[in-house]
Amino acid sequence: MTDTLSQEERDIVATVRDFVDRDVRPVARELEHANAYPGQLIDRMKDLGVFGLAVPEPYGPARVSTPCYALVTEELARGWMSLAGAMGGHTVVCSLILRYGTEEQRERWLPRLATGEVRAAMALTEPGGGSDLQALRTTARREGGSGGGPQGGSYVVNGAKTWITNARRAGLLALLVKTDPAADPAHRGISVLLAEPGPGLTISRDLPKLGYKGVESCELAFDDFRVPADALLGGVEGEGFGQMMRGLEIGRIQVAARAVGVGRAAFEDALDYARQRETFGKPIWKHQAIGNYLADMATSLTAARQLVLHAARTYESGARADLEAGMAKLFASETAMRVALDAVRIHGGYGYSTEFDVERYFRDAPLMIVGEGTNEIQRDVIVRQLIDRGGLG
Repeated sequence: MTDTLSQEERDIVATVRDFVDRDVRPVARELEHANAYPGQLIDRMKDLGVFGLAVPEPYGPARVSTPCYALVTEELARGWMSLAGAMGGHTVVCSLILRYGTEEQRERWLPRLATGEVRAAMALTEPGGGSDLQALRTTARREGGSGGGPQGGSYVVNGAKTWITNARRAGLLALLVKTDPAADPAHRGISVLLAEPGPGLTISRDLPKLGYKGVESCELAFDDFRVPADALLGGVEGEGFGQMMRGLEIGRIQVAARAVGVGRAAFEDALDYARQRETFGKPIWKHQAIGNYLADMATSLTAARQLVLHAARTYESGARADLEAGMAKLFASETAMRVALDAVRIHGGYGYSTEFDVERYFRDAPLMIVGEGTNEIQRDVIVRQLIDRGGLG
């Protein structure tokens, strides 16, 4: 799986794998059921450079390739999916600033984002919008300054966001807003603001969740929240929708890699259990029904990982990866859900017990089906790309 990585990148993946086995897996169950914020593990991830994997020199120590980033994500999710979520949106924001930010924005934010001194969150989803980002209602009205450029003045933001991961601990929000509510088509009136929390921003509550514990997902309210005009990503209004769609390519690759990690954890636990558990005088893997489950789980996970790495390589090449990222996210997340359920089946009654980790995988897996654009949206993205490209090519 690491044949496309440099030796240095292989070492990074191995280091994260060791961290997961030594520090994460022994405590994940306890932290999960306490819904406790994993502060010490997050600090260790900072030390390992996980928050700077998308930041190149001179702003960070060194950027890794997208396949390496995907494999690091997989290892973190194998230990506890919440840790992979803690760095997912952060990396998207880093990528947005690197690709579209002004030089002043890069110099201001990327060095601190790379070390994790500042952590970032994406603020996209709204209570009434869901996956339809063009229907957003959060507005940013320009006051002072001139035109749509970054010189002088500020934006006054009003509206609401929901399901914002890391909201309470983020020092930077990539905030999707309408700077021109009358624009036609609607996407031409959308911009991204690089906003620091302050007066006028209220984090109203943490949403209760089935899984994905420890890391907060919050509702945000903006009431005349002021953001300096020079916080407009790239300095030009109306570019935000296209910017964010490009950013969500790496976001969907990351969610797909999370799904592979959760599925892999479920499979490995099920395989170990099937070796040890005996019924009717033999290990249960020797019963054809259980053996078939394990064979199908391994085959699907191998295919899912290959789709993730294919999408990662496409993104790394600089080409658009809408199709590849959508396929990877769709297939890997559906695979994780099936594998997690099969792991519960293999464990029998113990699979329903909180004393075993498979119940956690079964609760975490659905997030990847609905996160970063639902799988119904992914199918729409895939078919549009197939039409535009004239097939698979």
